[in-house]
Amino acid sequence: QVQLRESGGGSVQAGHALTLSCADSRRTISNNGVGWFRQAPGKEREFVAAISWNGGTTQYSNDVKGRFTISRDRARYTVTLQMNSLKPEDTAVYFCASSRSAAASTAPSTYRYWGQGTQVTVSS
Repeated sequence: QVQLRESGGGSVQAGHALTLSCADSRRTISNNGVGWFRQAPGKEREFVAAISWNGGTTQYSNDVKGRFTISRDRARYTVTLQMNSLKPEDTAVYFCASSRSAAASTAPSTYRYWGQGTQVTVSS
């Protein structure tokens, strides 16, 4: 079974950057799309970014496009989310997830395995 673990969350001021990492301890997601989602208090989980199995396709939500970059290192079974120019509205718990397919999907229903999440807090 896939086990995903997020790391890199923390508290920063607006305008600063953070790098989140998603590690696959079982080394099984090389052929799967991987996505990042986030959930703020009182809100539904929302799509942030996704990457296809080989990194050839990426997708971003409109809220983060141009500020966040998703990438993956298949040899190290990790997926990274570089978050620049952070805003207070980016504050949320961030989750990575492994898709049932090789594609970069925006729909939560296409993801089978989820990490526990990492908190990102951006202050103004």
